[in-house]
Amino acid sequence: MELKVNQEQLDRLYRFTREHFVEHYDLQTELVDHLSNAIEEQWRENPKISFEDALQKEFKKFGIFGFSDVVEERSKALSKKYHLLIWKHFKAFFSIPKIAVTATLIVGLFYFFKYIFFYELMTLGMVFWFLALIAFLIYERKKMKKRKKQTGKKWMFEEIIYGYGSFSGVFAFPLHLINIFSNQGSGVPNDYILWGISVFLVLLFLGTYIIVKVIPSKAEEYLKQTYPEYSLST
Repeated sequence: MELKVNQEQLDRLYRFTREHFVEHYDLQTELVDHLSNAIEEQWRENPKISFEDALQKEFKKFGIFGFSDVVEERSKALSKKYHLLIWKHFKAFFSIPKIAVTATLIVGLFYFFKYIFFYELMTLGMVFWFLALIAFLIYERKKMKKRKKQTGKKWMFEEIIYGYGSFSGVFAFPLHLINIFSNQGSGVPNDYILWGISVFLVLLFLGTYIIVKVIPSKAEEYLKQTYPEYSLST
């Protein structure tokens, strides 16, 4: 009779992946599937080998760094998927009819800065935006922790979405703008600079809106597409 990995042994494989620093349930599941198939293959060749010996034999094939390379590769793949999602939503603002809204924002911001005292307004707006963003990020992080506590599972793609990928550093950029313009005096810059600032700020705001609002609002949809088992765990 062909030997199969039973439920108790599957539970042991999940514990084994956690013991070797694999925190995310989705990656644990992939590794458990791989390990169980490899163990069953060993049993077909040698039915007398114990489950633990077969497990250790298979684990040695991952090298001295264990599962770390697998974790890193999976993280890179999901980060790439996340960046493509951002780009997909970002491009939508430059297609009809949203491009009209984008252009209106740029033109409106240009004339707003041109005819209203520039530096003080810029400083106030950037500080308010930064503080509101920080409050929103804290709120979203708490929601993610609550979901994790309820399900007892961490999903790598969910963590990337609510960790805002590699873009969290850009959120502080408006503060750098304040510092730059504080060294330029309080006068209004020329039109070319104002157009550049207006375009840049609109693009920055659109990107931030996509990262902190659009994608998280569709997170469950994207997670179910990535992990069919996600809907069963929530």
